Amino acid sequence: MTDATARLALPFIASGQAQKELFHNEALVRIDALLQPAVESLLVDSPPPAPAPGQCWIVGESPVGAWAGQALALAAWSDGGWRFVSPRPGMAVWSLADTLVAHFDGDAWMVGEIRARRLLVDGVAVVGAQQSAIADPTGGTSQDSEARAAISAILAALRSHGLIAS
Repeated sequence: MTDATARLALPFIASGQAQKELFHNEALVRIDALLQPAVESLLVDSPPPAPAPGQCWIVGESPVGAWAGQALALAAWSDGGWRFVSPRPGMAVWSLADTLVAHFDGDAWMVGEIRARRLLVDGVAVVGAQQSAIADPTGGTSQDSEARAAISAILAALRSHGLIAS
């Protein structure tokens, strides 16, 4: 048996262990940082000068000072100092600075990207997979410039939202 959990490295209390409260409290500090996590900012390389207990950051790719060696980790400040948790694929946090969700894809933190197969509102699919390209209207024996302008504007809007290919 190991001395910590496999995913979040929460410390186990061993049978007959002295000062069990230290290990239990360490696990609670990590749970506090990781349960519904919110970070002040993402990809910061230098620790802030005066963090408050409970504040968290996502460490940048070239960390310095107390964060050295903790690239891309979640850094949480507690009364006992910095606690670091290595990111796992699928880990998500709320970025207070960006007011967006960020998730770790296994290699990098992705900010504001939501991946889905379709978007449902009240059980109705309102956005699905991107459709193939549709050409702008051309030709014909009689041209209605207002209709063509309207169709072109609709197609441009659909393209700009990524709903149809360009």
